[in-house]
Amino acid sequence: MVTVLQQVGDTPPAWTCTPLDPAGVPGPTGPPVDAAAVTGLAGRVLWDATDAVYPSALAAGARIPRVHDITLTERLLLGREGRHGEPLSAAAVLARLAGSPVPADPPPVVPEGHPELFAAVPRRSGTTDPTGLGRVWADQVRRIGDDNALRLLVAAESAGALAAVEMTRAGLPWDAAVHGRLLTDALGARPPTGRRPPRMRELAERIDAAFGFPVNPDSAVDLRGAFQRVGHDVESTRAWVLQSVDHPAVPDVLAYKELARLHTANGWAWLDEWVQQGRFHPGYVPAGVVSGRWAARGGGVLQIPRLLRTAVRADPGHLLVVADAAQLEPRVLAAVSGDEALQRASAAEDLYGVVAREGFGGDRNSAKTAVLGAMYGATAGEAGRLVPVLYRQYPQAMGCVQAAAEAGERGRTVRSVLGRQAPAPSAAWSEAVLAGSVPEAGEAAARRARQVARERGRFTRNFLVQASAADWAAVWLSGVRRDLAGLPGAELVLFQHDELVVHCPAEHAPAVGEVLRQAAEDARALVFPGSAVRTPVDPVAVGCYADAK
Repeated sequence: MVTVLQQVGDTPPAWTCTPLDPAGVPGPTGPPVDAAAVTGLAGRVLWDATDAVYPSALAAGARIPRVHDITLTERLLLGREGRHGEPLSAAAVLARLAGSPVPADPPPVVPEGHPELFAAVPRRSGTTDPTGLGRVWADQVRRIGDDNALRLLVAAESAGALAAVEMTRAGLPWDAAVHGRLLTDALGARPPTGRRPPRMRELAERIDAAFGFPVNPDSAVDLRGAFQRVGHDVESTRAWVLQSVDHPAVPDVLAYKELARLHTANGWAWLDEWVQQGRFHPGYVPAGVVSGRWAARGGGVLQIPRLLRTAVRADPGHLLVVADAAQLEPRVLAAVSGDEALQRASAAEDLYGVVAREGFGGDRNSAKTAVLGAMYGATAGEAGRLVPVLYRQYPQAMGCVQAAAEAGERGRTVRSVLGRQAPAPSAAWSEAVLAGSVPEAGEAAARRARQVARERGRFTRNFLVQASAADWAAVWLSGVRRDLAGLPGAELVLFQHDELVVHCPAEHAPAVGEVLRQAAEDARALVFPGSAVRTPVDPVAVGCYADAK
């Protein structure tokens, strides 16, 4: 059963429910109902975009069990048609069905990260007309067809959107006093707005003294110029570059950059803006990047520094149950490739340890470097030297990622295990490759063509594994959300790629741990049916997030 939900009152909050038949045709709209009735709805609620509609319903006390999110579904379907970047809203779908001009989506959210793998996705708006939504839903059901894997992905993505709104509202327990003490210990007393904290000011003075002239350590251009002026022509001021430079300013520059990152990303201004009444309320963007991984609209929830995890503390009488999928990406590679030897390795708690014993003389670091290098397309350095060992040990797995890379280099695309499709190459990519294929273009154009082809090959190689891992994580999250509903007081409060954190009364912690474990096993069976691969999670109940690591 599918129902269109429309809010018709605020004081008290009320909604009308309009059922749809299998063809998407609306039936009679029922009388207004309260939040309890909405929470008890059978079947799926249908709406344009969860983040446009659900926050107000959740604030009024209505918790939606299941939903079909049109915008998220349309992104998946358009991607499979090679139409990434087209408008996604219900209004856009209706316009395409009618052959009318397609309205643009609102301006995009731009998450940080890789310019292609972590590309921006549009903001979403809400349409509530039952007839229009019914037509869109019927069209999407037709396009999904009998593809059960895609149907599973659509359901998981929609459930994830519900979880994102719920986690934003619940917030991550955060002790502002602990955070403040950490900042003071690291940076010194809080400075006036626009001024450097004492520790950073001291380091800046030492940097000036080491160079013998004033330098602005907040400016990469100024820093690079300073090193060039004293005879070190550095290509950038990144830490790994400066670590090889023999100059007395380097230790202070590196220390300054680390403190500046803390002060800028999670300093006192961040604390004032993002933590209210003991909770950090981030804005999640479910499946916010093309690989299916999540992004955030602000606050840096997906990159909480290890130092600040000490400030994430459960409420009195509660615990944080933390679980992550150990070594998920190589296990996913074992599953999607069907490599029996790598699947046998995945039966162990420490997959890298098995790989080390089988091909690297027990050297776990070398094994891990090689596996990650194979998935990320490393061809140089230590990883490039070690990857050939894997081709002898796990030829089917290595052939799988190599085939994905070759597809990308040839301008083709790849799909995740549940059917999320990588974007087609850009026009600029095609132009560069075409230009390099003309004999008279010259060696420079040919080198450029080979370079851009290899870059895209690395992208498609990684997309296959990373997007399939995101598929598994989406199904895991949806299962956890469903099963936690039966544990009073248990709330999902954090999701980071392959890690979940649940805040719950202490007496429910063992049951929450079992939910997390069982949902991971259910996700493995659904996403990789018939595979011998394991995707183990080991939940741990702690009072402080930092204690889980």
